[in-house]
Amino acid sequence: MDIPTTPLRTVAVVGLGTMGTGIAEVLALAGREVVGIDVAESAARRAVAAVEESTARAVARGRITGAERRAALARLRTTTTLRAASDADLVIEVVSESYEVKQRVIRELDGIVRPTTILATGTNALSVTRLAADSHRPERVLGMHFFNPAPAMRLVEVVSSVLTAAWAVSAVTGLARELGKEPVEVGDRPGFVADGLLFGYLNQAAAMYESKYASREDVDAAMRLGCGLPMGPLALLDLIGVDTARTVLDALYAESGDRLHAPAPILRQLDAAGLTGRKTGRGFYTYAGPGSAQVVPDALTPSPLAAGAVPREIRTVGVAGSGTMASGIAEVFARAGYDVVLAARSTAKADAAKERVAASLTRSVDRGRTTAEARDAALARIGTAGALDALAGADLVLEAVAEDLAVKQALFTALDGICKPGAVLATTTSSLPVVACARATTRPQDVIGMHFFNPAPAMKLVEVVRTVLTGDDVHATVRALTATIKKHPVDCGDRAGFIVNALLFPYLNNAVKMLEQHYATVDDIDAAIRLGGGYPMGPFELLDVVGLDVSLAIEKVLHQEFREPGLAPAPLLEHLVAAGCLGRKTGRGFREYARR
Repeated sequence: MDIPTTPLRTVAVVGLGTMGTGIAEVLALAGREVVGIDVAESAARRAVAAVEESTARAVARGRITGAERRAALARLRTTTTLRAASDADLVIEVVSESYEVKQRVIRELDGIVRPTTILATGTNALSVTRLAADSHRPERVLGMHFFNPAPAMRLVEVVSSVLTAAWAVSAVTGLARELGKEPVEVGDRPGFVADGLLFGYLNQAAAMYESKYASREDVDAAMRLGCGLPMGPLALLDLIGVDTARTVLDALYAESGDRLHAPAPILRQLDAAGLTGRKTGRGFYTYAGPGSAQVVPDALTPSPLAAGAVPREIRTVGVAGSGTMASGIAEVFARAGYDVVLAARSTAKADAAKERVAASLTRSVDRGRTTAEARDAALARIGTAGALDALAGADLVLEAVAEDLAVKQALFTALDGICKPGAVLATTTSSLPVVACARATTRPQDVIGMHFFNPAPAMKLVEVVRTVLTGDDVHATVRALTATIKKHPVDCGDRAGFIVNALLFPYLNNAVKMLEQHYATVDDIDAAIRLGGGYPMGPFELLDVVGLDVSLAIEKVLHQEFREPGLAPAPLLEHLVAAGCLGRKTGRGFREYARR
């Protein structure tokens, strides 16, 4: 067949749910003639009303003009019959995520559209190859996966099967660019790039909540504040739909056999009960009504600390260490009005740490975030010392030394002999067992984890890690103190990775495995996650910033703790670390960087 040269001017959208309506709006605003098709006349009416409302908001916000809105609405018509697609250059189906339903639509379209009309499926989980095989012209069938909400999300995954003609891929990719989207061309496998990575992470978050390791609020807050994500994973599952998530995960598990993709039982339970998220008014959270985004309190909403857990009084804070985290924590407490003692292995190291605090506070003054007077007052509250003995009078001592268990245990043993009775001893470890530090003392009830995120002055999250030996009053003290220093505490138990790292690093590891399999490039994977998931950084950008050696160490700890085969570090990551390619700090990781 000759390569068709007809531009994709008329597009039919089959299925006018939320996604289909959004796609129709995008096409109409981009100058395409749009035929919206849905078997339910009520759905067609709702779609038109939704586009009218959405474009009216766009006019009010100055994103389009009134004339552009009227022209776009004039280009959109709706109907209940597939025959209306007969003149379309492209048909995009976004009907129910079911092989039976999608195959029926594609077979019917075969007898209606022109031989050169491209048929695109909007599936995010089903096999494009299997759907194409049911068409009389499989070479013109491909995937065109938009992300919700389609008008706002820039990513479009263009999915080709082994049967898809190059001209069809080229035409749809070009259209996506003309729509103002960023197309990523990928092959046919469950979840493609973005969902293939994100749904494993969402599934593990659901399992974490189901195991009662952390509350739904804490899981979501941890990932928003610790990773800068636009939504927490459980809130996102409610937005996507628990039933949709289960369908995608079933497809992923069938392909990978990885237990991390096996849908968490709670997803099946919620789906079976009809509690599928926002669209029904209840999922992981309860909403004001079906379709509402407003979360309302329910029986699972956390209550304040139980009466009787009386916090200890904290006036003086000791920080053991002299690195970036130690100086950042000292700055946080000094700015909050606490007297701080920075103790290091030498006075010179402690003074250097205080100088970093001074430089950080001066930058805040320059940016208008604080005053010179507040800076000077904070610095005056920080004392330095070259020995741990200076921490004897502190009410709270936080250690921020090397992430080595033997080093931390030796430090806690020393602090046990120095610190006054009743002092709270906290470790800032991100991956080591807190209880092992506690057992190095004669007062394990006074030991707790306070995992700050880097840079500590800017990051709002603190993971409060309670061991089986931690006293109720110590936990209450740290919760109250974290709020006082204007941080957000989340409670978690003493296991590898706590909340953030336990969810973040398996996702990063899976991205490396995807690259190893030559499914997509570093740039395409990063773009898919940034544009399709709304993440501030793609996985390879983040790995290079964190450090490949640090990432590998955390992944090894997670694998050792949970013994899941899917958590085994990707061989490519191990090879890069062995070669000394550790990311930005060495000038080369998954990308190369200019040497400073």
